[in-house]
Amino acid sequence: MLILGNLLRAVAVVLKMGLDLYMWIIIARAILSWVSTDPYNPIVRFVYDVTEPALRAVRSKMPRIEGIDLSPIIIIFGIILLQSFVVQSLFDFAQMLK
Repeated sequence: MLILGNLLRAVAVVLKMGLDLYMWIIIARAILSWVSTDPYNPIVRFVYDVTEPALRAVRSKMPRIEGIDLSPIIIIFGIILLQSFVVQSLFDFAQMLK
C-alpha cells in the first residue's frame, strides 16, 4: 500500500502544479486582453490557443455583462475548487494508504 500511496501523492502533486500553471496562463490571458499586443507573437498565440477552448465553453453558458468578460474569473474559481476538493482528497487518500 505504500507504493500506491506514493503514486497517489505524486499524481496529486502533478495535478496541483498543472492547475497552478493553467491558472497563471488564464491570468496572463486576461492581462493580454487589456493591452494591445502583436497577435502574431508566438507567446501570445500560445496563451490564446491554450486558453480559448475553456474560455469559449464558459462564455457560451453565461451572458456578457456590458462588455465585461467574466469567464476568466469563473475558470479561476473552478481551478481553486478543483485544488481544494480533488487534489486535497488525493493527498488525504494517499496519506491514509501510508
